[in-house]
Amino acid sequence: MTTLFSSYRLGDLALPNRTVMAPMTRVRAGAGGLATPSMATYYAQRATAGLIVSEGVQPSLVGQSNPGTPGLHTDEQTASWRAVTDAVHVNGGRIFAQIMHGGRVSHRDTTGLRPVGPSAVPAVGDVFTPTGPKPAPLPRALETAEVPEHAQAYADAARRAVDAGFDGVELHGANGYLISQFLSSNANLRTDGYGGTVAGRIRFAVEAATATVEAVGAARTGIRLSPGGGFWGVEETDVPELYTGLLTELARLDLAYVHVEATAEEPVLTALRRTWPGTLIMNPVLPMGPKQTGPAEAAHWLGLGADLISFGRGFIANPDLVERMRTGLPLAPVDEATYYQGGDSGYLTYPAYQHAA
Repeated sequence: MTTLFSSYRLGDLALPNRTVMAPMTRVRAGAGGLATPSMATYYAQRATAGLIVSEGVQPSLVGQSNPGTPGLHTDEQTASWRAVTDAVHVNGGRIFAQIMHGGRVSHRDTTGLRPVGPSAVPAVGDVFTPTGPKPAPLPRALETAEVPEHAQAYADAARRAVDAGFDGVELHGANGYLISQFLSSNANLRTDGYGGTVAGRIRFAVEAATATVEAVGAARTGIRLSPGGGFWGVEETDVPELYTGLLTELARLDLAYVHVEATAEEPVLTALRRTWPGTLIMNPVLPMGPKQTGPAEAAHWLGLGADLISFGRGFIANPDLVERMRTGLPLAPVDEATYYQGGDSGYLTYPAYQHAA
């Protein structure tokens, strides 16, 4: 019987278990978007995960969403990541970089540039800036001729990721960021070939994935999706049709995996599982919702056909999460106040389980 602790073959990678450390923004990068020694320690501490997916990494300056996040668009950034990937590999782990273009979820105070999006429609809510939260600004709608260069940015960052030692990349197509904005029926009001119909709205995602596959290979390319998620005010009025169309096109690329968040009703998600013929990573609970993924949720989705299960907050406070779940040890609680505060407290200060003498 398949369990969370069964091995799995993901492309050229032999995963010792079916746990995935989900991408989580921790805003601990150095000046200039550089990865730091603390980041190397953080990821190495969690190398017993079957697969680690890094925090979102911007593929360009205009693609940066939050201050304090790392990039993969300069030589210095690329070099800084090598210590991170080396540390994970020395500790026996495997790591993909999540490539995240924030699109309209950004601010000039963070990047010095006006955010861009599929249409001139602002996100809903406040965005983070170096001086605190501010209302999401009105983005500049991309011209048709500009769109391909933003799709190509994912591929360019993927090349840098592989050069930096990552085992692959995950395109962030979820949670209201640029790919998700193109998929949307209210953030994307375009009337050219990148909007309107389902075929138009999925085009940017497919082009970004295609370019990345051409750059680093299908076995090194995954994508994360949040069907019907509603993050940052994004709406999708036709979730089953939209994601069936998208997964059908992505299946032609033979991607390493699709990583799906539980942002739609279970019957919708299980139907999408049947549409997608390849590896499915399932994030079984709503991101940042009241509930955290545990062994019961993992077993449920493995039974429904998921191949791998991603865990977010559990990995923050429990660097040895896999062993704790394997042996039934209690999980340490996470201190939410330290999520984004910077520094090593609440980042490197969660120990492995301490057995009594």
